[in-house]
Amino acid sequence: MTPYPTAAPGRRRLLPTTRHELQVLAAARPAMAGVLLAGGALAGPRPGGAGGLRRVPGLGWVTADPTVGRRVLTDHQHFTLVAEGGVGHLWAQILGDWVLDLFDGPGHHDLRARSRELFTEANSARLVDTAWSDPLGQARCTLAAGGRVDIGRLARVLVGRMMISLLGIPAQGDPGQPPSAAEAHAAFTTGERLAAIALGSAGSTALSPGQVAAARAIVAELTRGVPDGWRDASPDHLLGRCREIGLGLAETTGLASLLLVAGTETSASAMTRTAALLVDTGEQHLLLGRLAAEREQPSERAAGEPDVVENAVREGLRVTSPASVIGRGVSADVDVAGRTLRAGERILVLTWAANVAAGPFRADRPYAPQTRQLWFGAGRHLCLGAALARAEIAALLHALWDDGVPLTISSRRATRRALVPGYDRLVVTRA
Repeated sequence: MTPYPTAAPGRRRLLPTTRHELQVLAAARPAMAGVLLAGGALAGPRPGGAGGLRRVPGLGWVTADPTVGRRVLTDHQHFTLVAEGGVGHLWAQILGDWVLDLFDGPGHHDLRARSRELFTEANSARLVDTAWSDPLGQARCTLAAGGRVDIGRLARVLVGRMMISLLGIPAQGDPGQPPSAAEAHAAFTTGERLAAIALGSAGSTALSPGQVAAARAIVAELTRGVPDGWRDASPDHLLGRCREIGLGLAETTGLASLLLVAGTETSASAMTRTAALLVDTGEQHLLLGRLAAEREQPSERAAGEPDVVENAVREGLRVTSPASVIGRGVSADVDVAGRTLRAGERILVLTWAANVAAGPFRADRPYAPQTRQLWFGAGRHLCLGAALARAEIAALLHALWDDGVPLTISSRRATRRALVPGYDRLVVTRA
């Protein structure tokens, strides 16, 4: 099955991804979708291996070359995320000047060193199982009975439940009961409102006083349970573990804010879009075949070798790249890819364009060394919750396909005007 139009043999394919994926990008941020597509062609790798780096009016320097992008993201002497162009600059206006140290100063190294055990593979799997087992189980039963499941709404509920679990957001109902779907959805929607503050930040990360006030109110709402959780939560909860490893209340609140910034829309985006890609490209049949073979004759994998679902998760992250661009400010003059970048300038790494250039979505694609984990960033700012994100996507894929039956998409609607592209509605049923 051909997932999307290709050119004649030996020629470059016509579309970098599926039409539905392009529609999702265009619905969320039409101008940015144009930048990603044009940037991939103009600022990607050049013939002979030379890296692409272009200056674009209104955006600054732009690259879609994974090697150049990694060089920028790992060069902490010449690039920073707390200057104009970086996400730290945006959030310092909202959260306070302590962000400058915690996001990119000596405090950041200390925070990462002490928090690296918060999201291990094992911890992440436990977090997902604890927070998601009920709604995922209900989705399995609905599909098995021939019903329809809206993965768009389900993903928002799942991520909302995770936010409530991680941040200690007080429940409105019985405190001894898990949050309802409505409460979880409301938590996600609140996080969405926070992310929407950053719309338009590709051109400038400076916020207006009105934006700052609105964002601060949302952060206060979402983190109001952190003090009690940090003080009282048991060590098997995230806030309790923060306390146990020596993070103070201010640091824990900062970490909670980081999770809000990075882990809401991005997680829901990767989950829904990966599921859609598996159906749209026909790769779900490969996934189902491999799962069936593994059930019939389990085999031992080499250390570090992913199973078929883990491989599909990695491929979904590569092709969707929910953090489609990563910005940095230039903190000191530096030569990159034959260009001289001056202190005070800014650069956008077009991560989506860099990642999709490796080829079309394939559930069994081998590890692509040129991209590695660029969808999670690189260097000391590599996503702290990467293991959690992988566990979340894997849990959804298992819930949808472990029964061994292919799915079909009966209805879909892309989210409009959102910082992170995604599906507002994605209804599936058994084929």
